[in-house]
Amino acid sequence: MTTGLHHITLITRKVQANVDFYVGFLGMRLVKRTGGYEDATQLHLFYGDRSGSPGSLITFLVWEDGAQGRAGHGQVGEVALAIDPMSLGFWLERALRFHVTASGPTTEFGETSLRLRDPDGVTVKLVGAALSANDPWATPDIPAEHAIRRIRGATILSEAPEETASFISRHFGWRRQARDGAVERLISQADDVIDIRDAHGFWPGLPGTGIADHVALRSPDVASLRQVEQGLARLNSSPTTVHDRNYFISLYVREPAGTLLELATDGPGFTIDEPVENLGERLFLPPQERERARDLETMLPQFSLPGEARVIYRDLPFIHRFSAPEAPDGSTIVLLHGTGGNEADLMPLARRIAPQATLLGVRGRSTEEGILRWFRRLTPTSFDQADIRFEAAAFAVFIDEAVKAYGLAADKLTFLGYSNGANLLAAMMLLHPGQVKRAILLRPVMVLDQAPRADLSQLRTLMVSGSADPYRALAPPLEQALRGGGADLEARIIEAGHELTDGDRELATAWFSR
Repeated sequence: MTTGLHHITLITRKVQANVDFYVGFLGMRLVKRTGGYEDATQLHLFYGDRSGSPGSLITFLVWEDGAQGRAGHGQVGEVALAIDPMSLGFWLERALRFHVTASGPTTEFGETSLRLRDPDGVTVKLVGAALSANDPWATPDIPAEHAIRRIRGATILSEAPEETASFISRHFGWRRQARDGAVERLISQADDVIDIRDAHGFWPGLPGTGIADHVALRSPDVASLRQVEQGLARLNSSPTTVHDRNYFISLYVREPAGTLLELATDGPGFTIDEPVENLGERLFLPPQERERARDLETMLPQFSLPGEARVIYRDLPFIHRFSAPEAPDGSTIVLLHGTGGNEADLMPLARRIAPQATLLGVRGRSTEEGILRWFRRLTPTSFDQADIRFEAAAFAVFIDEAVKAYGLAADKLTFLGYSNGANLLAAMMLLHPGQVKRAILLRPVMVLDQAPRADLSQLRTLMVSGSADPYRALAPPLEQALRGGGADLEARIIEAGHELTDGDRELATAWFSR
């Protein structure tokens, strides 16, 4: 049987705003930062009490600038955190001061609560409940008596509320306590609650940012977890999976109405690889990703804790992300990914080319069957000319605005594009001469049907083609256009297909250092 709630995991689209809200506003402690166990390129943050004890944890998967989800049945609809019943006034005043959207107070099941909206639109209820904190965490601007104590509960939206309640009661030992209108409350041995709201007639939820991924219940140990797993198997329930998450062992199952439930063990806990005094200070990656550690650290979104220096992101025409080294040298490499990539894809390559450069990854705005591109194509080798010109002009504006907004040194900018990104970059250089002074083009081709005569005398560029690249025949016209405009062009052909190889890195590193 379970002993209460272990954690609740949600999805955020802006890591910095998320940290500012949960650490800066709510005063929770960042107790662990990891690469995701299912996808190590996905940052996973854990907030909780001083030691990150089970029952205090709110965790977030970071889908930076990812698509927004939709709240609906088969999901967790609200998250509730416990505070002292006398602290509601403090938090209402604090919400007004921090410009956090708040509503209430309201009373539910005899408890007074204040509803807040986090930066992703998630409803976070602060509930006045006579519950003690396991390992209190205090911050300078939140007195200990007003601090968040632990998770109070979660609200599940279910189109089959009776089946959901019966499933949780039968398999996890929660007791059906009370009903208030369309909501039934279940309570655990630890007095944590799960409220099940009847969502008949509501639309189904869709995964994405601003949505909960799952709610995790507590298991005291692995033996208890296996006992629950065996019980689920005997009754032929939904499929279950068990995973070692390093800090706890997890069992996953969906309740009959579709909400993902996790059963997580209390141990070994977050102090197995970090002393309690330093929790949350380092990035940890899954053991199987050690060989990729350097690349993953570069690709994961960076953020600052409250009071630390940070990048203030501007609303520019293209989604973008910086990756800064510990000791930047003032140079910046602007990265344009290939078809199906994103703004982080080329960061590992660029970091090897220039270890001290600041990296600015940019995301293409066009899509094709759900994958990102820089402009529309009509066939694999013919392209929408108007769209190329429009996106090239927009990217030129983006560069001008980024230089001003972020104080970038224009004379220390280098552009690196791969495949579709290299094609957009090459088109922009021809259509807007002088905008780019240094560029690395990997697997580029000519995509303009009519290339303008451009003065490229200020342009220095490296162009790398693959000998076995199926699109290589489209590269010579681009080389001719660049040379014809007077560019200082180094065109190389290496033994490769369309994919990048170590040969690209070696050539680009040598070229960049000159």
